Amino acid sequence: MKHGSFKIVCLIMWACITVFSTYGDDVSVDWETKVLETFNGDSEYTWRTEASKFSTKTDQITYPQTTYVSSWPIAAFGNNLDGSRGELKSLGIHGRFDRRGYNWIDVYPTRGDNTPAEIPIPGRVTLLDMWVWGANLNYYIEVFIRDYNGVVHTLKLGDIDYAGWKNLRVNIPTSVPQSKRVLPRYAGLTFVKFRIWTQPTEKVNDFYVYFKQFKALTDVFETMFDGNELADPQRVQDIWANVSN
Repeated sequence: MKHGSFKIVCLIMWACITVFSTYGDDVSVDWETKVLETFNGDSEYTWRTEASKFSTKTDQITYPQTTYVSSWPIAAFGNNLDGSRGELKSLGIHGRFDRRGYNWIDVYPTRGDNTPAEIPIPGRVTLLDMWVWGANLNYYIEVFIRDYNGVVHTLKLGDIDYAGWKNLRVNIPTSVPQSKRVLPRYAGLTFVKFRIWTQPTEKVNDFYVYFKQFKALTDVFETMFDGNELADPQRVQDIWANVSN
């Protein structure tokens, strides 16, 4: 091997060792599936909608509307005739626009006084998925997530130009940061909202979309080290809360 090539190989090996030792949590993994929202109507979140400017408004109704329905994907939950899975429901969105175009409907969680509330996603997320009922309309859905720097990333969850229930999923790009070099290394994501988009060639005068069980495939492994508790944000806050000047 030539001397120059040997140096390049050594540099590559050194870089790999440095990365693995610095970000050890990215090597050891403990995969878990976390349900972020069941859409049964009994969670801590109230789901609201907001639409672009051509959404239909009448004297009686302002669109979009939302409600919970006693229907769900049988492929995922079975018929549930014996009630073994509890009371199953799905979130329904009823939309209508006055004209075709790139119209959108945002579906987002709120708490208490209807203030938007972002849902924390535990661990380092690899994939998000949700069951969506489509009416064979040429629409698609995006999911918005926020990283620890406050940057919102928009990911396409999938097209809904099919009939009935289908599981839609999206991988989280490696470009979305979920860890830091300094302690604490963990820097989780939060879910912000879904956005339903209509295409200009598709009808928009009356349509329905249904959501069921929003989940994350996530790595919950965290490396332990001597003094680990001093990198826990809550522990640090408790320690320094009553320190006087």
